[in-house]
Amino acid sequence: MTNALPLIRVAVVEDDPGLIESLREILERAPDTRCVGTCTSAEEAMAELHALRPDIVLMDVNLPRASGVDAITRLAPQMPDTQFLMLTVYDTTEVVYRSLVAGAIGYLRKPVAAEPLLEAIREARAGGAPMTGSIARRVIQSFRKPVADARTVVETTLAPREQELLRLLAKGYQQKEIATEMDISISTVRTFIARIYQKLHVKSRVEAVARFKETSS
Repeated sequence: MTNALPLIRVAVVEDDPGLIESLREILERAPDTRCVGTCTSAEEAMAELHALRPDIVLMDVNLPRASGVDAITRLAPQMPDTQFLMLTVYDTTEVVYRSLVAGAIGYLRKPVAAEPLLEAIREARAGGAPMTGSIARRVIQSFRKPVADARTVVETTLAPREQELLRLLAKGYQQKEIATEMDISISTVRTFIARIYQKLHVKSRVEAVARFKETSS
Protein backbone atom coordinates (compact mmCIF):
# COMPACT_ATOMS: atom_id res chain seq x y z
CA MET A 1 0.00 0.00 0.00
CA THR A 2 1.51 3.33 -1.06
CA ASN A 3 1.56 6.33 1.24
CA ALA A 4 -0.78 9.17 0.31
CA LEU A 5 0.74 12.46 -0.75
CA PRO A 6 0.88 15.05 2.05
CA LEU A 7 -2.19 17.23 1.70
CA ILE A 8 -1.63 20.94 1.04
CA ARG A 9 -4.42 23.08 2.46
CA VAL A 10 -5.11 26.05 0.15
CA ALA A 11 -7.38 29.06 0.64
CA VAL A 12 -8.38 31.41 -2.18
CA VAL A 13 -8.93 35.16 -1.83
CA GLU A 14 -10.50 36.39 -5.07
CA ASP A 15 -13.50 38.54 -5.98
CA ASP A 16 -14.28 36.91 -9.34
CA PRO A 17 -16.85 34.11 -8.72
CA GLY A 18 -15.98 32.33 -11.96
CA LEU A 19 -12.28 32.28 -11.16
CA ILE A 20 -12.97 31.10 -7.61
CA GLU A 21 -14.81 28.06 -8.95
CA SER A 22 -12.09 27.38 -11.52
CA LEU A 23 -9.38 27.48 -8.84
CA ARG A 24 -11.46 25.35 -6.49
CA GLU A 25 -11.90 22.72 -9.21
CA ILE A 26 -8.14 22.64 -9.93
CA LEU A 27 -7.34 22.25 -6.24
CA GLU A 28 -9.93 19.53 -5.63
CA ARG A 29 -8.87 17.48 -8.65
CA ALA A 30 -5.19 17.34 -7.64
CA PRO A 31 -4.23 14.43 -5.37
CA ASP A 32 -2.26 16.58 -2.92
CA THR A 33 -4.22 19.85 -2.63
CA ARG A 34 -7.55 20.80 -1.11
CA CYS A 35 -9.45 24.07 -1.13
CA VAL A 36 -10.22 24.72 2.53
CA GLY A 37 -12.10 27.97 1.93
CA THR A 38 -12.61 31.06 -0.19
CA CYS A 39 -12.91 34.77 0.59
CA THR A 40 -14.08 37.51 -1.75
CA SER A 41 -12.52 40.52 0.01
CA ALA A 42 -9.50 41.49 2.10
CA GLU A 43 -11.77 42.17 5.05
CA GLU A 44 -13.30 38.70 4.85
CA ALA A 45 -9.82 37.17 4.55
CA MET A 46 -8.58 39.03 7.62
CA ALA A 47 -11.59 37.79 9.58
CA GLU A 48 -11.71 34.15 8.45
CA LEU A 49 -8.32 32.86 7.31
CA HIS A 50 -7.05 32.22 10.84
CA ALA A 51 -9.76 29.62 11.44
CA LEU A 52 -9.18 27.93 8.06
CA ARG A 53 -5.48 27.29 8.88
CA PRO A 54 -4.32 27.09 5.24
CA ASP A 55 -0.79 26.12 4.25
CA ILE A 56 -1.01 28.34 1.16
CA VAL A 57 -3.18 31.37 0.38
CA LEU A 58 -3.76 32.38 -3.24
CA MET A 59 -4.24 36.14 -2.90
CA ASP A 60 -5.50 38.56 -5.53
CA VAL A 61 -4.16 42.13 -5.41
CA ASN A 62 -7.10 44.07 -6.77
CA LEU A 63 -9.85 43.43 -4.25
CA PRO A 64 -12.77 45.74 -3.41
CA ARG A 65 -11.92 48.31 -0.73
CA ALA A 66 -8.72 47.06 0.96
CA SER A 67 -6.21 45.38 -1.38
CA GLY A 68 -4.63 41.97 -1.21
CA VAL A 69 -1.38 43.66 -0.18
CA ASP A 70 -3.20 45.24 2.77
CA ALA A 71 -4.51 41.84 3.78
CA ILE A 72 -1.08 40.21 3.66
CA THR A 73 0.46 43.08 5.63
CA ARG A 74 -2.00 42.33 8.42
CA LEU A 75 -2.09 38.53 8.16
CA ALA A 76 1.50 37.47 7.46
CA PRO A 77 2.87 38.34 10.93
CA GLN A 78 -0.11 36.61 12.55
CA MET A 79 0.11 33.43 10.42
CA PRO A 80 3.80 32.46 10.31
CA ASP A 81 3.06 28.92 9.10
CA THR A 82 1.05 30.12 6.09
CA GLN A 83 2.63 31.07 2.75
CA PHE A 84 0.99 33.81 0.68
CA LEU A 85 1.14 33.50 -3.09
CA MET A 86 -0.05 36.40 -5.23
CA LEU A 87 -2.20 35.49 -8.22
CA THR A 88 -3.06 38.64 -10.19
CA VAL A 89 -3.00 40.50 -13.50
CA TYR A 90 -0.76 43.21 -12.02
CA ASP A 91 2.98 42.86 -12.63
CA THR A 92 4.31 46.40 -12.19
CA THR A 93 7.56 46.63 -10.24
CA GLU A 94 5.94 48.72 -7.50
CA VAL A 95 3.09 46.27 -6.88
CA VAL A 96 5.44 43.27 -6.94
CA TYR A 97 7.79 44.99 -4.50
CA ARG A 98 4.97 45.99 -2.14
CA SER A 99 3.60 42.45 -2.17
CA LEU A 100 6.96 40.90 -1.34
CA VAL A 101 7.66 43.43 1.40
CA ALA A 102 4.22 42.73 2.86
CA GLY A 103 5.05 39.04 3.17
CA ALA A 104 4.19 37.29 -0.11
CA ILE A 105 6.64 34.55 -1.08
CA GLY A 106 5.63 34.22 -4.71
CA TYR A 107 3.93 36.11 -7.51
CA LEU A 108 2.05 34.54 -10.43
CA ARG A 109 0.41 36.45 -13.22
CA LYS A 110 -3.07 35.55 -14.42
CA PRO A 111 -4.06 33.60 -16.36
CA VAL A 112 -2.13 30.60 -15.07
CA ALA A 113 -2.83 27.05 -16.23
CA ALA A 114 -3.65 24.28 -13.78
CA GLU A 115 -0.31 22.46 -13.80
CA PRO A 116 1.92 25.56 -13.39
CA LEU A 117 -0.37 26.71 -10.57
CA LEU A 118 -0.12 23.36 -8.76
CA GLU A 119 3.65 23.30 -9.26
CA ALA A 120 3.89 26.80 -7.76
CA ILE A 121 1.78 25.74 -4.76
CA ARG A 122 4.00 22.69 -4.19
CA GLU A 123 7.15 24.79 -4.57
CA ALA A 124 5.86 27.39 -2.11
CA ARG A 125 4.94 24.66 0.39
CA ALA A 126 8.46 23.23 0.05
CA GLY A 127 10.02 26.59 0.90
CA GLY A 128 10.50 27.99 -2.59
CA ALA A 129 9.52 31.34 -4.06
CA PRO A 130 7.65 30.68 -7.31
CA MET A 131 7.32 33.55 -9.77
CA THR A 132 6.19 33.96 -13.35
CA GLY A 133 9.28 34.48 -15.53
CA SER A 134 8.55 38.08 -16.52
CA ILE A 135 7.98 39.04 -12.89
CA ALA A 136 11.19 37.34 -11.74
CA ARG A 137 13.12 39.42 -14.28
CA ARG A 138 11.56 42.61 -12.91
CA VAL A 139 12.61 41.67 -9.38
CA ILE A 140 16.18 40.93 -10.49
CA GLN A 141 16.39 44.21 -12.39
CA SER A 142 15.13 46.16 -9.38
CA PHE A 143 17.95 44.75 -7.24
CA ARG A 144 20.54 45.56 -9.88
CA LYS A 145 19.82 49.29 -9.73
CA PRO A 146 18.94 50.15 -6.11
CA VAL A 147 21.08 53.29 -5.95
CA ALA A 148 19.74 54.74 -9.18
CA ASP A 149 16.18 53.99 -8.08
CA ALA A 150 16.74 55.61 -4.67
CA ARG A 151 18.30 58.69 -6.27
CA THR A 152 15.36 59.00 -8.66
CA VAL A 153 12.87 58.78 -5.77
CA VAL A 154 14.66 61.50 -3.77
CA GLU A 155 15.24 63.83 -6.70
CA THR A 156 11.76 63.54 -8.20
CA THR A 157 9.77 63.33 -4.97
CA LEU A 158 11.37 65.96 -2.74
CA ALA A 159 11.36 69.70 -3.37
CA PRO A 160 14.81 71.40 -3.47
CA ARG A 161 14.45 72.79 0.07
CA GLU A 162 13.39 69.36 1.33
CA GLN A 163 16.44 67.83 -0.31
CA GLU A 164 18.61 70.47 1.34
CA LEU A 165 17.11 69.67 4.75
CA LEU A 166 17.61 65.94 4.18
CA ARG A 167 21.28 66.55 3.41
CA LEU A 168 21.64 68.41 6.72
CA LEU A 169 19.91 65.56 8.56
CA ALA A 170 22.41 63.17 6.98
CA LYS A 171 25.27 65.35 8.26
CA GLY A 172 23.96 65.02 11.80
CA TYR A 173 22.45 68.48 12.20
CA GLN A 174 19.81 68.86 14.91
CA GLN A 175 16.52 70.67 14.26
CA LYS A 176 17.68 73.93 15.85
CA GLU A 177 20.86 73.87 13.78
CA ILE A 178 18.89 73.16 10.62
CA ALA A 179 16.61 76.11 11.37
CA THR A 180 19.63 78.39 11.69
CA GLU A 181 21.38 77.01 8.61
CA MET A 182 18.28 77.28 6.40
CA ASP A 183 17.00 80.50 8.03
CA ILE A 184 13.61 79.01 8.84
CA SER A 185 11.65 78.43 12.06
CA ILE A 186 11.72 75.23 14.12
CA SER A 187 8.07 74.61 13.27
CA THR A 188 8.91 74.86 9.55
CA VAL A 189 11.76 72.40 10.04
CA ARG A 190 9.34 69.96 11.66
CA THR A 191 6.84 70.44 8.83
CA PHE A 192 9.55 69.75 6.24
CA ILE A 193 10.67 66.63 8.10
CA ALA A 194 7.11 65.30 8.28
CA ARG A 195 6.72 65.85 4.53
CA ILE A 196 10.02 64.08 3.82
CA TYR A 197 8.97 61.07 5.90
CA GLN A 198 5.63 60.93 4.11
CA LYS A 199 7.09 61.27 0.61
CA LEU A 200 9.86 58.73 1.17
CA HIS A 201 7.53 56.31 3.02
CA VAL A 202 9.79 56.22 6.10
CA LYS A 203 8.98 56.61 9.78
CA SER A 204 12.18 57.90 11.36
CA ARG A 205 15.26 60.06 10.89
CA VAL A 206 17.39 56.92 10.66
CA GLU A 207 15.34 55.57 7.74
CA ALA A 208 15.31 58.93 5.97
CA VAL A 209 19.09 59.32 6.30
CA ALA A 210 19.59 55.73 5.09
CA ARG A 211 17.53 56.53 2.01
CA PHE A 212 19.63 59.64 1.37
CA LYS A 213 22.88 57.70 1.76
CA GLU A 214 21.69 55.21 -0.85
CA THR A 215 21.63 58.09 -3.32
CA SER A 216 25.17 59.11 -2.39
CA SER A 217 26.80 55.68 -2.75
